Amino acid sequence: MEIFVADHPLIAHKLTTLRDARTDSPTFRRLTDELVTLLAYEATRDVRVTEATVRTPLAEAVGVQLSRPAPLVVPILRAGLGMLDGMTRLLPTAEVGFLGMARDEETLQPVTYADRLPQDLSGRQCYVLDPMLATGGTLAAALRLLVERGADHVTAICLLAAPEGVEHLRTELDTVLRERSDLRVRVVSAGLDERLNDQGFIVPGLGDAGDRLYGSV
Repeated sequence: MEIFVADHPLIAHKLTTLRDARTDSPTFRRLTDELVTLLAYEATRDVRVTEATVRTPLAEAVGVQLSRPAPLVVPILRAGLGMLDGMTRLLPTAEVGFLGMARDEETLQPVTYADRLPQDLSGRQCYVLDPMLATGGTLAAALRLLVERGADHVTAICLLAAPEGVEHLRTELDTVLRERSDLRVRVVSAGLDERLNDQGFIVPGLGDAGDRLYGSV
């Protein structure tokens, strides 16, 4: 599994404003949208393409176009929805699936409550949107589901990650990565923070991404 932490002054600037407790929800949503588009540029560096020839006003030119099947973008509800526009702005031809996951309060394990994804993802490149890689339980479950359905290239895009969450992902995906030589899993994030606190929040972090995007309900 690969971890890529973006190193760009614009990304750092927008992330700093997202962290600020004084940033209101409309500004938070706009900055999230902009930040995801910047992260998507890095996340799609290995998007699959095929050669294509077009005619310019002067002559033929050889270039590339996105391969089929189209990439699949998967926001994890609810906070991942705040990242969707920023991703599809860069990949407008991508297909979009939705995955709703919540933690069972008794078992503390992620439970899927909404699944709008193809059953067969063989040969698909998938981009999972989840703002915070904190404990890693939800994201690990989402990535396993995609891999079990046949996806061979999965990239998670997160605003922030914690070392504990990264390590949990490595542990959870270690076996399947060793069993499938064709599988590639990446995490692209705007920052890797210090740690988790006792409540499972990333420190220094930016608070609850869902609440800051949509308000507390």
